[in-house]
Amino acid sequence: MLYNRKLILAITAILTIALLASGCTDTNEDTNAGEQAQATTITVSAAASLTEAFNEIEEKFEEENPDIDVNYNFAGSGTLRMQIEGGAPIDVFASASQNHMDLLSEQSLIVEDSREDFAANTVVLITPAGNELDINGPEDLTSSEVGTISIGNPETAPVGRYTVEALEAEGLWEELEAKTLLADDVKQVLVYVERGEVDSGFVYSTDAATSEQGTIDIAATLPTVTPISYPIAVTSASENKEEAQTFVDFVSSDQGRAILESYGFTA
Repeated sequence: MLYNRKLILAITAILTIALLASGCTDTNEDTNAGEQAQATTITVSAAASLTEAFNEIEEKFEEENPDIDVNYNFAGSGTLRMQIEGGAPIDVFASASQNHMDLLSEQSLIVEDSREDFAANTVVLITPAGNELDINGPEDLTSSEVGTISIGNPETAPVGRYTVEALEAEGLWEELEAKTLLADDVKQVLVYVERGEVDSGFVYSTDAATSEQGTIDIAATLPTVTPISYPIAVTSASENKEEAQTFVDFVSSDQGRAILESYGFTA
């Protein structure tokens, strides 16, 4: 009887320890799950040309800030600006144009103290690989052999506005306007040229660098009238301003700039 009683007590002790261990594990899992559930999601509206660089920035940022989840909205800067003006729930705006950020500033739709210029870029003239039309600069686009030129819509895609300004300055826009095919953003211009659907296009040098290998040639760099700089800011309507500012600070940090520079942007 004594032996059986000791055996029962031993079994009970083992089961109790196992139960406590299981309980501790469950508690930790619940805690971790709770921490994950409490992560704050911020929505970042960013110029399409920032897609690749910002995707890497998101990975590094979330590693250092596991309590913040970044959700991106990529498009032409003008389109994004109009969404913010329309009341879209955006926390951070990263534009490829000072103009679109200025328009939001005039309406008090951004937090002024959060505004930072974090990158610069250039515009290049690209052609389908092989460049059979011997296009070596904007002036060659006036040739009757050149049929279609794609540019970003100047109303919504800053790359288009930079392009038109530069072509006007060179006295070429009036002659070339009829040949242009407007694209929603710089990525669409790149696709048109990669597929050979147009004879040439104007994109940022950073986007040309992301093209599928062997699909395009860079014919020339286009001198722009307006320097191409990228501003970023927290929106006034953001309900997560602290987390949004943390993201802005990361993008503007040495680590953020290093990532941007690895994709061809300049400080």
